[in-house]
Amino acid sequence: MTQAPASSPEKILQLGSAFWPSKTLLSAVELGLFTKLAESGPLDGTQIRDAVGLHERSARDFLDALVALGLLQRLSDGRYTNMPETDLYLDRNKPSYVGGILEMMNGRLYRFWGNLTEALRTGLPQNETRHGEPDLFAAVYAEPARLELFLGAMTGLSLPTARAMASSFPWSEYRTFADVGCAQGGLTAEIARAHPHLRGIGFDLPTVGPVFERYVAQQGLEKRVTFQAGDFFKDPLPNVDVLVMGHILHDWSLEEKKLLLGKAYEALPSGGALIVYDAIIDDERRENAFGLLMSLNMLIETPAGFDYTGADCRGWMEEAGFKDVRIEPLQGPYSMAVGQK
Repeated sequence: MTQAPASSPEKILQLGSAFWPSKTLLSAVELGLFTKLAESGPLDGTQIRDAVGLHERSARDFLDALVALGLLQRLSDGRYTNMPETDLYLDRNKPSYVGGILEMMNGRLYRFWGNLTEALRTGLPQNETRHGEPDLFAAVYAEPARLELFLGAMTGLSLPTARAMASSFPWSEYRTFADVGCAQGGLTAEIARAHPHLRGIGFDLPTVGPVFERYVAQQGLEKRVTFQAGDFFKDPLPNVDVLVMGHILHDWSLEEKKLLLGKAYEALPSGGALIVYDAIIDDERRENAFGLLMSLNMLIETPAGFDYTGADCRGWMEEAGFKDVRIEPLQGPYSMAVGQK
């Protein structure tokens, strides 16, 4: 008799139940648990129950699950406190807060991804449009509260990438830049803060303006960073030295992607540069799982959007006229494509 090779279903089962830890984290963010602990310092279970509204039955298991997941610490006296990472990134009162994207995942995407099988079978979005409501952007931009959540989510998603871009791109060679589809202004402000010689523009739909200007003022950058209202499909793009398109191309069809790249080429001066960043998929489509899952998220959220490889983006940019296009890693699953005019 031959013995079957040793194996375990552990990886399969962990992946299949991955929504358990995910929703535990998302609920903790929704409850403001990490923010409360950042404000108060260590609290015992009863104090946390009262502070964030937990039921007696759920509190102990919920808090200890967060300890086991590495998101909270339980001290020797039984009190709970944040881990360094959750204190820095999940306290709503800190500029380093990245929980906006988690709030959007909890408030919107979690339930929509429950219909992934339907999306795989039909190729149709599974968000608000599934019930006859307006599409993602129309729905988000129509309601101030939902718009604030979405724009904050984009800041949370963009900040780590913005910091990497601020240090890895030769900004000293340029004087002006514009963030196309700037949302709340996280990337615009981060680059302007890191390079005091730069003047920046945030370009987005008119309803974004007040949110952007409020955020920029909070960062003390209103003298160097301004807002320009426009629709990047209908209006000319800002005339600056560097255009940045982040989390933009993946929302749209191939035809629309190429249209936007062409408009960027037209808007830039000779010697100008375009930076495109997304969770760009590795060319062999084997390693960047986040980028591939993000593309499935575009299936859920948009009529024709999809994520793409570095080779894809390089080809489209060269077709638009850009030269010396290069793909550079930024942080985590994110990379940028840089092309010169």
